[in-house]
Amino acid sequence: MKRRLVLIGGCTLALARVLPAPSAAAADPAAVITSLGNEALKVLGKNVDPNLRVTRFRELFRKDFDVPGIARFVLGRYWRLATPAQQQEYVTLFTDYIALVYADRLAEYAGATLRVTGSRPAPDGELVSTEIIRTTGEAPARIDWLLMPQNGTYKITDVIVDGVSMSVTQRSEFASVIQRHGGQVQGLITALRQKIASSGPH
Repeated sequence: MKRRLVLIGGCTLALARVLPAPSAAAADPAAVITSLGNEALKVLGKNVDPNLRVTRFRELFRKDFDVPGIARFVLGRYWRLATPAQQQEYVTLFTDYIALVYADRLAEYAGATLRVTGSRPAPDGELVSTEIIRTTGEAPARIDWLLMPQNGTYKITDVIVDGVSMSVTQRSEFASVIQRHGGQVQGLITALRQKIASSGPH
């Protein structure tokens, strides 16, 4: 269940009409990605303690991503088969799993900068194209971010690396785990729980 994923996140439930007016940056998807990307590259460097790096990743993931929506999409048709208790535990484990698996991978981009190269409407929201400029002289990493407006701001719903949707990739991997456990969602929950426990304290 390991794939490159450049992710980070969160979601709100309040109605837009009871929230204060959003800032210009919050209402601009390109500005959201610029702020998020540069903050992530700054706080997830190689010299940061691994446990702290996971904690920081989890905070960013919850803040800027539609975690409940992504988690539900990744589980696919199995979401409806899960009990409310399983759904709740799965979302929590999903967040911890993503933080664990991918926080260290972002350390590869220590010292890099993120540059927005374009933004355009997409069927499911707004697509922001970026490049991560590395100090090593390697070719820039090209990443597209899909965002949807939520309550006066934008939340990331998918990340596309070299044309490959990370949400779709994760969905396929989780489905394989569930199928190996007889089609039971509990099999995935147990596997995620064991993976997180075996990683040590975070």
